Amino acid sequence: MRETVGVIGLGAMGLGIAQVFAQAGHPVQATDGVEAVRDSASGRLAAALAGRGGLGKKHGGGGAKGGAGVAVLGPQTGVYRAAQVTVVAPDHGFAGTAMVVEAVVEDLAVKRAILGALAASGAVLATNTSSLSVGAIAAGVATPGRVIGLHFFNPAPAMRLVELVAHRGADPAALALARRLAEGAGKVVVACPDRPGFIVNRCARPYYGEALALLEEGRDPREVDAAMMAAGYRLGPFALIDLIGADVNLSATEGVRAAMDGHPRYHVFDALRAQVRTGRLGRKTGEGFVTGTDPVPPPADAAAIVLRIEAALANEAASLLAEGAVTAEGIDTALKLGLNFPRGAFGAARAQGLDLVRDELLRLEGAAPAHLAGRYAPVPGWGLLPDAHDADPS
Repeated sequence: MRETVGVIGLGAMGLGIAQVFAQAGHPVQATDGVEAVRDSASGRLAAALAGRGGLGKKHGGGGAKGGAGVAVLGPQTGVYRAAQVTVVAPDHGFAGTAMVVEAVVEDLAVKRAILGALAASGAVLATNTSSLSVGAIAAGVATPGRVIGLHFFNPAPAMRLVELVAHRGADPAALALARRLAEGAGKVVVACPDRPGFIVNRCARPYYGEALALLEEGRDPREVDAAMMAAGYRLGPFALIDLIGADVNLSATEGVRAAMDGHPRYHVFDALRAQVRTGRLGRKTGEGFVTGTDPVPPPADAAAIVLRIEAALANEAASLLAEGAVTAEGIDTALKLGLNFPRGAFGAARAQGLDLVRDELLRLEGAAPAHLAGRYAPVPGWGLLPDAHDADPS
């Protein structure tokens, strides 16, 4: 019998995490603080599995009192394996679980309270936070060593990447168990430091930011997107903002900027604020930077646009690498899996040529307007990074 996994929070992310472990053969106990969400979880999970080619069959209530939940059948190495998801009451306690993953609102006090109440369970306590310090969450729990970060990406069943976040006092055994369970569920686990934005949400900032800087200089956002797509990127930066939502992108950028003491690499551009202020949020509103417009062919200087954005990506990745607790290979893997990039930041820099990339950063810094001064300054020694190879995670 595989270990039991608990999940707290049955919104889209929490339900997806429950599905991930259920399809891997783990008994899953799941709950939510809202009764209506608990009551609907079984049907939503069955529908999600049926929609992905699995077999979902509802077996009874699965409401606030607990009970049968959903019998989940999912393909795994050619064999259909059954796993039970049981919806339990919020005060269940999760005794006997190997790990409990919370996927609730991004609120420090709420996450501390939820995980703190589970200190006696003996389980590894994993937070799915994407923006809060895991160490800060752990500081509010009686057993901080058992608190770790396990950041899934949305939609959790489809996205292969999981960021494993270790705060300074994390127990190595807790980290090892979380890694084993996530990898056993088919995920690619990348260790990362407990730093603002972890890997993907931090290292992605230049992809959007340099596109917004080009817009500020008068470039057509459709041309910027066309240049990046011609270089192999599945979505251009403006289309990606539109997909995520300008409001979500703005919140993430402001959060990283505040946590990084307002460094100009995380400058919040007026154009992004204007999109939010006017309600042009992207796909969810039908109008965005490029949503609702016709595509255009790549411009004549497409290679220069790609060089500029990839140089900024490499510099940001080098900055994170210099802080420790992460590898160049891990950063590149995370960017490829978390953002569907065709290559990682360091792989792209090597393909461009490290000297050319460094020269581009120096050129940009020399031409930067006052409000962006310091944005492009090359991280010391970034061109001599150890272990900078572009791993293939497939």
